[in-house]
Amino acid sequence: MSISIYRLTVPMFQRGLASLKTYLDKAEAYAKEKNIDPAILVSARLAPDMLPLAGQYQRASDSAKFTLARLTATDAPKFDDNETTIEQLRERLAKTEAYLATFSAQALEGAESRQITLPGKSGIVLPGDEYITTFALPNFYFHVATAHAILRNQGAPIGKRDYLG
Repeated sequence: MSISIYRLTVPMFQRGLASLKTYLDKAEAYAKEKNIDPAILVSARLAPDMLPLAGQYQRASDSAKFTLARLTATDAPKFDDNETTIEQLRERLAKTEAYLATFSAQALEGAESRQITLPGKSGIVLPGDEYITTFALPNFYFHVATAHAILRNQGAPIGKRDYLG
């Protein structure tokens, strides 16, 4: 039995975005409880050479929307990557969710064999199913997990159940 490309992408991305929304709710409540400026959490990083929390949200959003665009040979909406507040991150997630909702299972039929060139300068080309399983989903979940780690590192009360949804 095979799994459809739709089921392997859209619901998976929606689930990860739901976790990211939960993180924002908990981060906002934590900031209020501890009298912390929420901007500190939005700009927090695990290491100096890593993206801050806002960057993790931006990359997770981009991963989801660009994956579907590549698989359907369509253009994804472009966002400015200028979010600096929790509310702006919520808005970005909402726009990403709205975009994901435009895809049907039919729109992704045949995408498993579409040739996808990996982003960047690698020049690597993979069939759609390999692109999803070896690049798109791992990349997406890397950014979700890193957002989780940043907030935990800052003391926010999030845990494994929040990640799993």
